[in-house]
Amino acid sequence: MRKIIALILLAMLLWGISKPISNIPFGMNKINVAKHYITKDISETGAANVVTSVVVLYRGFDTLGEVTILFIAAIGLASILYLPKKRVPDNPPVEDSSLILRTGCRFLFPLILLFGTYIFVHGHLTPGGGFQGGAIIASGFALMSLSCKERILSTVRLGVVESLAGLTFVTVGLIGLATGGYFLLNFLPKGTLNMLFSAGIIPVIYVAIGFKVGSELAGIIGNLMERTQ
Repeated sequence: MRKIIALILLAMLLWGISKPISNIPFGMNKINVAKHYITKDISETGAANVVTSVVVLYRGFDTLGEVTILFIAAIGLASILYLPKKRVPDNPPVEDSSLILRTGCRFLFPLILLFGTYIFVHGHLTPGGGFQGGAIIASGFALMSLSCKERILSTVRLGVVESLAGLTFVTVGLIGLATGGYFLLNFLPKGTLNMLFSAGIIPVIYVAIGFKVGSELAGIIGNLMERTQ
């Protein structure tokens, strides 16, 4: 699945490079781009957070590239840290963690996941978004790796979540390309300003980015923890 996503990303990049400059709405000859974003953001995107509109829609290709870089970094780290599986002793020694860490693992972990989810679900309404929410979720997995050593992160499950989230991002962008002529077209209804179900595809994209970033960073943490054992 990862190879398919990589081929799709490469095809979209080549398609974007091949488009003539005259078809790009904001070229180098435009000096009021920032003013346009500020004054036209609500009417064009329906998002209360202007930064969100810029990150997800106005420069969506840039955001897609950032997610792709993180994806490649995760694969590279996993390749570097890869070790052949060795026979594990019947009763491997487990180092006990402190009471504070064990308590945090039991009570704070679900709250951290909930807070991270809140951040990327409300990214179009308040400061935050997919990258911030995903990083918060990954911090919860880091806490679990440090304190609850018996709960081993499943890199396979994290890989599935990451692949599905990336595929969702690309699929939403391709639907906009097919329906309106350009990638990440906001084809969904904009809804009512400051409501959760508003801003068209922006919440969908941020949810996908949140799961993708969170699973990738958690996978990196899992690979590092396996390396230290």
